[in-house]
Amino acid sequence: MIKNFLNSPTKKRLVENFLSLSALQAVNYLLPLITLPYLVRILGPEKFGLIAFAQSFIQYFNILTDYGFNLSATKEISIHRDNKEKVSEIFSSVMIIKFGLMIISFLILSFLVFTIPKFRNNWLVYFFTFGMVLGNVLFPIWFFQGMERMKYITILNMVAKLIFTVSIFVFVHQVSDYIFVPLINSLGFLLAGLIALMIVFKDFRIGFKMPSIYDLKNQLKEGWYVFITSIQSIVLSSSSVFVLGIFEKGSIVGYYAAVEKLLKAFVSMFAPLTQALFPVSSFKLARNKSEGKRFIFKISLIIMPFVIVVVILLVVFAKQLLILIFTEDYGHYAIILQVLSVWLFLAVLNNFIGVQYLLGVGYSSYYFKSMSFAGIIALLIYFTLTPNFSFYGVLLGMICGELSLTLTMLYYIKRYKL
Repeated sequence: MIKNFLNSPTKKRLVENFLSLSALQAVNYLLPLITLPYLVRILGPEKFGLIAFAQSFIQYFNILTDYGFNLSATKEISIHRDNKEKVSEIFSSVMIIKFGLMIISFLILSFLVFTIPKFRNNWLVYFFTFGMVLGNVLFPIWFFQGMERMKYITILNMVAKLIFTVSIFVFVHQVSDYIFVPLINSLGFLLAGLIALMIVFKDFRIGFKMPSIYDLKNQLKEGWYVFITSIQSIVLSSSSVFVLGIFEKGSIVGYYAAVEKLLKAFVSMFAPLTQALFPVSSFKLARNKSEGKRFIFKISLIIMPFVIVVVILLVVFAKQLLILIFTEDYGHYAIILQVLSVWLFLAVLNNFIGVQYLLGVGYSSYYFKSMSFAGIIALLIYFTLTPNFSFYGVLLGMICGELSLTLTMLYYIKRYKL
């Protein structure tokens, strides 16, 4: 049965990409379990909270520079991957736009850092963390995903993660060393990005072509809906630390951020399949909508039971896990991990409904409307409840936002027979 399955070139490529991304996510899963407890203990909740807040803040600039290309450009590259001239045209257009958006991002960051006291007091942390944005711009993940060559993503990300992990233990020994954490993290991203570009030009023989204004406009148009939904997505999945940092002191942010990062390590277990699945889903949906829809449904029936098992284990053993990995104090925040575990279930489910199907088949507008509604719900709860109820406000906002996204997408699919 396995032999027959692998006889299909598409399925064989899917398995190879899944295994490559699984190896990457294994590293992404294991290394944080090594560095996270160490950093939490060495830096303490206050400095750890500062670094987590800075990363959450800089993440908005990553979304701006990505501009949805991790999905829209992936789809374009996937469709035209046998046409080297067209791929070069897409690659050149996307990279020029991303560099332009990075310059705009740096100017915005500089203005905010030097005009807002909360940022100005720790300006070096924010500028060092911004190196992650440059690294992400240099690293064309969307290109490798579209070409279905996930092994390059795996190898280069492993290099970056290993550099970060080793360097943390070499250079961070006391609270005053906190400034090295964002610097080391950014240098790892930059190195991986530079090597990735060398591979694109040398191994894939992609040439740089000065794009026309039409090509640039076309890429901006293609990525627009995904860009807007990415902003809404970060509201649902990655804004909790940032919002909490606005209203709460550093120690509370540190406790919350540590638990959330632990949960994100578990989320990473499911990322390989969803990343490897998207170009395949897009290809199948473009060829035959019904066939593609059945393909996504079958895969979801395999993955979701595993998600449920992980969620149940996290809910039941949340307190023991936090005490084991961090310290006794973190056991008092088990409710955070338990609630975020429910969010994990909804997030994976929504990836199948929204990303794999709605975006894959071209119903970007419905996904955008769903994300917009869910984002508004989350923001209203964040800013209404967090000032008085601390992290309970952001937890409720995340759950209600993600649930709103699920229900809204299902409503559109049923209402318009998508």
